[in-house]
Amino acid sequence: MNNLKQLFAFVALSLATTLAFAADAPAAKPAANAHPYTGKLAPKLSRAQLDKLLGHPEKILFIDLRRPDELIEIGGFPIYLSIQAKNLAESLDYIPKDRKIITVSNHAGRAAAAADLLVSKGFKVVGAVGVQDYEEEGGSLTKIAPPKKKPAAPAAASGVAAASPASAPAAAATKPVAAPAK
Repeated sequence: MNNLKQLFAFVALSLATTLAFAADAPAAKPAANAHPYTGKLAPKLSRAQLDKLLGHPEKILFIDLRRPDELIEIGGFPIYLSIQAKNLAESLDYIPKDRKIITVSNHAGRAAAAADLLVSKGFKVVGAVGVQDYEEEGGSLTKIAPPKKKPAAPAAASGVAAASPASAPAAAATKPVAAPAK
């Protein structure tokens, strides 16, 4: 009976300690509040809204406003027009006005500012989306691999000129050919 009381006291003490530490822990903020949306003229799109729009890809145009290193590191949507946020105002003439536009950034901050600018210039902006928010909601992104660097040609490194494959047959055709022995 004494062992049962000790076990009960131990369990009660353990539970009280766990609850005390849990009460001192800071409350986790919801992910949605981590990056508040600041757009005024176009809504922030959820994954469900974006997936519905992706059902008609011929009607939409993604404008991705991120830097190339962000595209490579994080990924993005399979088809997009890449215009960095700082270059958007000077690139308006290259953006078609007959398509519904979705602006893209990591958490829709730059996308919101771009959407507001485009709407003010007469473009049909459906909304803004953050690729990291989209991925957190269960959407999948396309990973973009940077182009592989071509290795330097060994002959070029040594200073010796190498014949290109295209010039090799021409060089072979101009060599004198010995007459066959009689």
